[in-house]
Amino acid sequence: METAANQDFVNKIYPGLSAEQRMRIDLAATYNLLEHFGMSDSIYTHISARLPGVHDRFLINPYGTRFGEVTASNLVTIDLDGKVLEDPFGMGANPAGFTIHSAVHAARPDVQCALHTHTVAGVAISSTQEGILPINQWSLQFYEGVTRHKYEGIALDLAERERLVQDLGPTSKVMILENHGLMTLGDTIGEAFTLMYNLERTCQTQLAVLSSGLTITPVAPEVCQRTCGQYKQFSELSQRNGFHAEWLAYLRLLEKVAPHYRT
Repeated sequence: METAANQDFVNKIYPGLSAEQRMRIDLAATYNLLEHFGMSDSIYTHISARLPGVHDRFLINPYGTRFGEVTASNLVTIDLDGKVLEDPFGMGANPAGFTIHSAVHAARPDVQCALHTHTVAGVAISSTQEGILPINQWSLQFYEGVTRHKYEGIALDLAERERLVQDLGPTSKVMILENHGLMTLGDTIGEAFTLMYNLERTCQTQLAVLSSGLTITPVAPEVCQRTCGQYKQFSELSQRNGFHAEWLAYLRLLEKVAPHYRT
């Protein structure tokens, strides 16, 4: 029954579409989900996705659009040199967004999607030396898996790309951009979003715990490691018969609150 219901929903969302069309829908969905959950920053920050079958082209939001205005059809296609290849909205792309995202897509062929946010909680944690503390179950998903990149000003200098990539490393999917915000990467667009959603809640919870003034109950390092491993196993189990259960749940939400994302 579950598989049949998922298949019916998938057929509704992606009715015989190409890989690029499906990607456009997923990327537009992610922009609208960040808007829905209050994780956008006016017209700033970005989510990008590498086009299927190529290594040097990716999709990003049109400059000047709020996340809730992004749709599958108005996404901008640019290459790793910053050349705009397709721009249905006629606004180009934000130069700072190009700097960060082109660096990731050029250096990490394993990554399909890069997601960057400026939220109150994320910027607050990025401004601390401690970063993510292993103090609860949510935070343990990111145990010893978060890299950091020092703040160099607004990301307009293309020379910063080399330093960002070096700090990111070859396997990390979560990065703190110091004094700036957060970034998550994913083998799929859905993975990048769910990582960011969980990372944002982790930051919010850490700020709440620290501001309470109460004594934190420590978690033993071996338990931290085991829990992090359990998160990885659970993520694999969420892939049910070719469907990622959590991502489909988010798409069902959008069908109710922002169905225009697919247009």
